[in-house]
Amino acid sequence: MPSVDSVRVAVRVRAFNQTEKDAGCGCIISVALNSVTIWDPRNQSNAKTFTFDLVYWSHSGFIRNEEGILIPDGPTSKYADQKRVFNDLGQELLSNAWQGYNTTLLAYGQTGSGKSYSMIGYGPDRGIIPLTCDELFKAIKQDQEDDKQYQIYFSMLEIYNEKVIDLLSERKQPGGLRVRESSQRGFYVEDIKSVPCENYEQIEQLMKEGTRKRSTASTNINMTSSRSHMIITVQFKQVFLKEHLTKQSNINLVDLAGSERQKSSGSEGDRLREGTAINVSLTTLGNVISALAETAMGKRMLHVPYRNSTLTKLLQPALGGNSKTLMIATVSPADICYEETLSTLRYAERTKNIQNKAVINENPTERLIQELKAENAKLRLKILKIRNSGQRVQEETEELRSLLAENELQMAEIQTSWEQRLEKAQKEWKHQYLNLMQERLMIQLYPYLSNVNVDPQLSAFVRHFIQDGECVVGQSGNFPRAIVIKGLGIADKHATITNQDSKVTLEPHGQARVILNGVLIHTKVQLRHLDRLILGSNSTYLYVGYPCERNDEDLSKYDYDFFQSELAAVEGFDRDALGHASRNNRSVDPSVLAVFHDYIRVKPMVAEANQISRELNKDLTFELEVKNLALTDSRGSDLAKEVMVKVTNKVNYEVWAWSKAKFVNRKFIMEDMYQRFVDGENISVDRENDPFWDPIEAVHLGTAYVWLQSLNYCIVLEEHVEFHNSQGKEEATLQMNLVPCNPRGQPLGEEEILIDPTELVGHRLDFQVQITQCLGIKWVEKNIKRGIQILYHVLNHPYSFHSDPVWNTVNAKIDHTMQFTVKCVSQELLNYLQNHALVLDLWGLQEGCAEMVFPGDFEVTDEGSIIVDYERSQLPHSSNVEKGDDQLSELYIRLSKLEQETDLLRDINRTLRRDNVTLKANIKKMMSAGSRPGEKSFHQMNTQLFCWRSTCKASCEVDFAKALKTFYKSMNRVQSQLLGLRRHRPPDEDDVESLRIYLHKQTQGIKDFGDHLESCINALKNDISLIVKKKRENTTRLDEARFYSTK
Repeated sequence: MPSVDSVRVAVRVRAFNQTEKDAGCGCIISVALNSVTIWDPRNQSNAKTFTFDLVYWSHSGFIRNEEGILIPDGPTSKYADQKRVFNDLGQELLSNAWQGYNTTLLAYGQTGSGKSYSMIGYGPDRGIIPLTCDELFKAIKQDQEDDKQYQIYFSMLEIYNEKVIDLLSERKQPGGLRVRESSQRGFYVEDIKSVPCENYEQIEQLMKEGTRKRSTASTNINMTSSRSHMIITVQFKQVFLKEHLTKQSNINLVDLAGSERQKSSGSEGDRLREGTAINVSLTTLGNVISALAETAMGKRMLHVPYRNSTLTKLLQPALGGNSKTLMIATVSPADICYEETLSTLRYAERTKNIQNKAVINENPTERLIQELKAENAKLRLKILKIRNSGQRVQEETEELRSLLAENELQMAEIQTSWEQRLEKAQKEWKHQYLNLMQERLMIQLYPYLSNVNVDPQLSAFVRHFIQDGECVVGQSGNFPRAIVIKGLGIADKHATITNQDSKVTLEPHGQARVILNGVLIHTKVQLRHLDRLILGSNSTYLYVGYPCERNDEDLSKYDYDFFQSELAAVEGFDRDALGHASRNNRSVDPSVLAVFHDYIRVKPMVAEANQISRELNKDLTFELEVKNLALTDSRGSDLAKEVMVKVTNKVNYEVWAWSKAKFVNRKFIMEDMYQRFVDGENISVDRENDPFWDPIEAVHLGTAYVWLQSLNYCIVLEEHVEFHNSQGKEEATLQMNLVPCNPRGQPLGEEEILIDPTELVGHRLDFQVQITQCLGIKWVEKNIKRGIQILYHVLNHPYSFHSDPVWNTVNAKIDHTMQFTVKCVSQELLNYLQNHALVLDLWGLQEGCAEMVFPGDFEVTDEGSIIVDYERSQLPHSSNVEKGDDQLSELYIRLSKLEQETDLLRDINRTLRRDNVTLKANIKKMMSAGSRPGEKSFHQMNTQLFCWRSTCKASCEVDFAKALKTFYKSMNRVQSQLLGLRRHRPPDEDDVESLRIYLHKQTQGIKDFGDHLESCINALKNDISLIVKKKRENTTRLDEARFYSTK
């Protein structure tokens, strides 16, 4: 009877890595018994709890012992070490195997979540796979009997881009191994090498060899380990000689590809999102798990898509089939990994619903031989019928003959004795042992280059030893002494390394790309211990010096991210370029860190894409940029940043902007095309399937800001503002006006300027956006056949507004006017206008791209003005303000004080107006008292006084309105200066003179800003002082006049 069991799922929470520690990341996960709770870092009240069979807390509460193994730091520690994880999962695998069940362990998690550490381990801290294999041999050694025989076979394969690679075979495998299907075995890999093993040391060596091959392959562009699946199969046979009984178990240990960090708006928008097989396996695995989970919950599923990917074909027994299956899902507790961690937990939760039907595999060999014989008889009969019928079906006959020959080969392999296989394997062991001893000797004698891989598990497996004399580094091995390195951008003769008198030098050949410690070099240099080398596009190596230079350093700190961060820093890009640290703890904003991490991971991929483009003559260049690096929202707060890739055609100068997800997707298709090119295959494809082609589209060039507070006072604003691109560089200058007007579109005069904005509350507000011209357009300067359009949003209106397109001119006359109406002004709107800007986006048009058009269904007033009624609930959300350095922070404080002073002046004005009302009431009272005989009528005198007072009041209010108008025009320039300072970035060059010039400009800019701000404040204070003085003088004269009139 089959054993019906659900997949058992464990979740392991890893410790922070060094990057997360440096960023001051917060922990968003807690565990209790078998449950995991995760909080949204942006909303702590949004928490989700999941329950699993096993939960491991490996985040804190640990120390490293003398052997270098992480263990709990005390009896009360919750820390789950490698031994505890093995005792649960590894021992369950072994228990299933001893009973004769097939058993599988799946490891799933995002890249860098601790998946490979749990499965393989690091250094002396061994993971589940080595501990399970070691424990199996220990148990066999303790259970030796004359009537029992134990046979263990080991195989190791990798699935990448739907191709199966045998990691233990020395043969070339163009196109990968075939996955076949038979009624006896189900899906299996044809010609996979399965090595008999007598002890754990042999399995350990095989794992090293397999990892070495995986690491070597990953230096070529067609292998990215984080996107590949590794399957280790330990076939365990128990032969009971007296009973003529055999129990067989296949122990499958599967390290699944990492889940990449993607934006939801990424590759799904790419027309070629299905063009690469790189994502097929994980996507199909998710579909299979979902279908099986739904079936287990009672829903009828007509189809489970096992056949849609290579991975799911091979895992069919483990998912709903003949296997007892476990899964370990590894997660990061860092707040910057919230989306990925939540996705992993949901994935694991679905998996635990799957039910398998495992059976004990007894006498499988004899049964398989009988089934193969029966199938061969059927195949021979089919071939005979085809011959007798006289038909000439060559392809069908060849396929049947192939199946027949394969079955015969399988039977011969099965009937080969255990002893014969061991004898064959022993010859290979001797050869591998000699190579291992020679490598250990070379490490003690010579310096060497050690590979550094994006996957830490694949680093330090490839060593190129530098012996005395001269050797050539490059693709070709046709030199007396050569270090052969395969990879993109590596020339046949790339560089020369010379070891003379215990000094090692390196000299690039011609224009070969060699980067030493982040710096591109062209001349001979001496290598020093722990120097970092990048050869070609992205072949990374650590130079390890002579044994006398080594001091037992921790080489693991020089990982892939270290290399790329160093390179980015030398080129002028680091975390400070993305955002400033907190003033309190100097920690980096998590979102900024995530973008920086994306940047250093995508940067080498961009270098590889450029190299592929050159070799395939595609005429495209790729340039890595950070979207919104120097742009802000309508309130001046920094926008969310993300990595993007600018693509340019070198022939016709067409430009595209690709998201990170789209670029990564295209890059994998490019790799596949390039590999076929290297293999001599035809790579011609139609345009729709070419990863290097895209339809022409409009390109976002830059953004300009026009502050809206002048509308609060009904002041006309005439602005000259610059469009700046994502990097803060000027793209064009815009001339535009923001004009308060009446419903008929006539501009308001100076006499209608408001001193107190609250007078607008409850009333209608009309204004026009007038865009007159755009000057000095650099986009068109580069190619006169281009054009531009300007897009902007007004308040919370659901549609954007566009100017008409203008083509073929660097200085574009636009003459765009649009009138808008707020039917009822609220205090919330006044607050919004006081603190926000109108954001205008400059879009570049190219020949063949679609122009932007209006939707045309706006709600308008009777006069034809577009209604943009403001609702607070639809207020555009501002991103979190990223604080500047100390100098800019001080300037912000001064601006805040200025706003407070302005509010104080408004209060003074309100007080003066109240005084006017009191005076008016007193005059009316005196008028009602009458006049004395023989004197001028009191009514006439007070009428004159009232007219005089009204004239004085109007004069003062006009003066105040003019002062405010002058002040806000000046403040617009101040705010533009502030934005310019925030955009100002250090130069890419690393020479002292460029840095000195930058520092001088920055210092002068801050000084000019401060002086201009001080001038604005002083001018306003002086104007207000004169107005107040004038008002007091008028009040005094009025009092005197009233005094004399009463006598």
